[in-house]
Amino acid sequence: MADLPTMVVLGAGSWGTALAALSARNGVPTRLWGRDAAALAAIAQTHRNQRYLPDVELPPELRCESDLAAALRGADIVLIAVPSHAFASMLAEVAPLLDAGSAIAWATKGFEPGTGRFLHELVAEHLPGRATAVVTGPSFAREVAAGLPSAVTVHSEDEAFARQLAGLLHAPNLRAYSGSDVLGGELGGAMKNVLAVATGIADGMELGLNARAGLITRGMNEMLRLGMALGARPETLIGLSGLGDLVLTCTGDLSRNRRLGLALGRGVAIDEALRQIGQVVESILTADEVNRLALKHGLDLPISAAVHAVLHGEVTPVDALRRLMAREQKAEYPPGLFRTH
Repeated sequence: MADLPTMVVLGAGSWGTALAALSARNGVPTRLWGRDAAALAAIAQTHRNQRYLPDVELPPELRCESDLAAALRGADIVLIAVPSHAFASMLAEVAPLLDAGSAIAWATKGFEPGTGRFLHELVAEHLPGRATAVVTGPSFAREVAAGLPSAVTVHSEDEAFARQLAGLLHAPNLRAYSGSDVLGGELGGAMKNVLAVATGIADGMELGLNARAGLITRGMNEMLRLGMALGARPETLIGLSGLGDLVLTCTGDLSRNRRLGLALGRGVAIDEALRQIGQVVESILTADEVNRLALKHGLDLPISAAVHAVLHGEVTPVDALRRLMAREQKAEYPPGLFRTH
């Protein structure tokens, strides 16, 4: 164990707790930090996160630390797992406390609210010159924490760091792959939340399995077109961080974004739906940023635009469906979409 790097996970929600538990079970010296000192003390005492993962026993080797400076002291790898709206402020808090050699990774999915900037851009701004990576892919926290078979991917421009972090997370019940397309990995992990609302709405309206499959596939089309406009690699978006995460989030009822769509499709008001879910639903902010990026690059993304309009109360789910179905007939993919230069 002494030869393994020290991992610090920032964020004691469901995903941060699951990743910290995974790391600790793999024999990696791991600390979990969160803002709620009482909740962390309870986790340390009971080896359970009663709020987010009450049915999962956490490894006794997992250390809990509520003091941020103490948590970061001597950290080799800092893995951030806070919601996207809190990501920039978390980086600002971390920056003056980090050791010079600490590498940074994040399992947060989304964009910076209000600007549409990718999270790797924020990391480069706040913490330049460090090895960095994003951990993404189709992985519900509850299933990872429970040891059910799962797969993730680690993207980094630093190939050695991508392989190192993937190796630390790789476990008998979790396959961790590595790659180098950070932007593509982030786009897939963010945009799938918007599309999950669309499929949730369709299922809530009881539109059938054909509608669900069509929305997932045409949603994939939108992800590919936006991704290629931004410079992402198509193979990334048809891999775990794109297609994999899209299928999981669109079909799995553990997804908060799908559950929001289900409620809206059944006629529940958005404020009540959010109250029932009781956790951050990333799609609401992400829909704004996807819409912003589509406008910037002159792209028509009808499903994403429909979700954006529904979330802002501009149209009802019934009207959004009517508009989507009334669109003109066209080729499935624009000519030359996958042409490389």
